[in-house]
Amino acid sequence: MIILKTPEQIEKMSKAGKILASLHREIAKMIKPGITTQEIDGFVEKYLEERGASPEQKGYQGYPFAICASVNDEICHGFPRDEKLKNGDIVTIDMVVNLDGWLADSAWSYGVGDISEENQRLLDVTKKALYLGIEEAKVGNRLGDIGYAIQSFVEAQGYSVVKDFVGHGIGKDMHEDPQVLHYGTKGRGPRLMEGMVITIEPMVNTGDYRMKIVENGWTAKTVDKSVSAQYEHTLAITKDGPIVLTEQNEGIDTQKEE
Repeated sequence: MIILKTPEQIEKMSKAGKILASLHREIAKMIKPGITTQEIDGFVEKYLEERGASPEQKGYQGYPFAICASVNDEICHGFPRDEKLKNGDIVTIDMVVNLDGWLADSAWSYGVGDISEENQRLLDVTKKALYLGIEEAKVGNRLGDIGYAIQSFVEAQGYSVVKDFVGHGIGKDMHEDPQVLHYGTKGRGPRLMEGMVITIEPMVNTGDYRMKIVENGWTAKTVDKSVSAQYEHTLAITKDGPIVLTEQNEGIDTQKEE
């Protein structure tokens, strides 16, 4: 069942989103060769506690950390660890913030130090795919319009879209209906309605789209060891268009690519 949110509830989620966006801005300053994702995890816990918020994914189905930190060929749900990030790595930091019972979810991929042109292109394509999906998040459109916009663009660039993980509705629960596929057919799927709040979070691989789960039971990796990136926003569907609740650049038109 899709739960529509009132403007007042969306405003509460927006407050969680602002904290999450500010966290990503701080993390962007921290990302450099030599830092560990375990250090970032500890920073996030403290940052949220100081603001009266909490990391929703910690404890979710037994997940033990405040963030997911996925490096290079890890697609998602990477465990923070004490291994130092190296020059040229790509790391995706994914977080869900709980503020007064309302949630916001956002993932961002970062290049560590000087990254290759190929890896920079992957980041650029994945981020643009996110914003192309957001542009389709309009009242009256269908979920398939979002997936088609993302998949058609990504595949035209020679990359693949991960199909095993999807975006989702969000509110007081981390995963609500509907599922938001990052592939699909125009004009198919549930119709988008005012008051829906969803995440769009394409995961894009330089190689094969398929994945495997490693021994910890959580982390997904590419089957061919190709590099993966992900960008994710939480957004509300309104009569005036999508409002991105986790936008990091305050004051910009969130319906356009950064």
